[in-house]
Amino acid sequence: MPSLQEQIQVLEQEINAFSPTDAAGLEQYRIRFLGTKGLVKQLATEMKNVPPEGRKEAGMLLNGFKNLAEARYEEFAATLSAGAANTNAIDISLPGTPLAAGTRHPLRMVENQMVGIFEKIGFSVATGPEIEDDWHNFTSLNMPEHHTARDMQDTFYVAQNPDWVLRTHTSSVQARILETTPLPVRVICPGRVYRNETISARAHCFFHQCEGLYVDKGVSFADLKQTLYYFVTEMFGPDTKVRFRPSYFPFTEPSAEMDISCTVCGGSGCNLCKHSGWVEILGCGMVHPNMLRNFGIDPEVYTGFAFGMGVERITQIKFQVNDLRLYSQNDVRFLRQFQGL
Repeated sequence: MPSLQEQIQVLEQEINAFSPTDAAGLEQYRIRFLGTKGLVKQLATEMKNVPPEGRKEAGMLLNGFKNLAEARYEEFAATLSAGAANTNAIDISLPGTPLAAGTRHPLRMVENQMVGIFEKIGFSVATGPEIEDDWHNFTSLNMPEHHTARDMQDTFYVAQNPDWVLRTHTSSVQARILETTPLPVRVICPGRVYRNETISARAHCFFHQCEGLYVDKGVSFADLKQTLYYFVTEMFGPDTKVRFRPSYFPFTEPSAEMDISCTVCGGSGCNLCKHSGWVEILGCGMVHPNMLRNFGIDPEVYTGFAFGMGVERITQIKFQVNDLRLYSQNDVRFLRQFQGL
């Protein structure tokens, strides 16, 4: 039987000749030499057969063989890893993968256009919190507790006593402006609002409004009409007709709703205008004296007007989108239609 030294010399030659080319070959090497039943372990068990005077030399030979086997394994593993990295390396000389160009959301596009129109005539942009207290959302706007006007809005209540709500309109921003800003004020208030409504093609639990407020000495209903005439001309074109109808809002008196001639059929009748030739776009009116008094403003000295419109409504008219749910579904097929606008 060959001596331990002779066996190790033969195995070292085998190790030096071994050259795994893949992970399977490397695993084969590990099992043969370093596994639980590998040759290193087998040779270690033969140490018991070595005479005591030769065990020191045999141990040194065995340790040298073990170190060689482990070092060659690490070397083989590093070589295979480097080869895999080179195989998966990115060739920076190749052209990059093109990314599809995004686009602004149609609601944001229309909102920006609306705000830009009013900024041209001196309105500043004002924003406020989406979680509001009862005073700014209702009471200060001439809707005291138990007022029937509160029934017009299905409200999400966050807390009670005192009441905190998800704002039902951006009129709450107007309230905060009148509370903190010296007169005169002329602001446009875009933002998201919330109402507890069943989601359908025509209604949603959240939507967007753009409201305006102008308070100064000598402000009249004629100023309101001319402001809105200008907006309609800029947004829908100079040939668009306008009409006002009497209405009711608790924070304005007198109040009106404004219609424009249908931009799709030109007034001849279609599904958008329900074959009436007219499309409602906003509510407006002169600021109610009680609302001015709530903020310490003398209605005998100052007057003002306010108006509010839905961004979804204006977007529907401009792009003929007939389902409110499309705006919040993030369907790229829908959003791609507005690319480049």
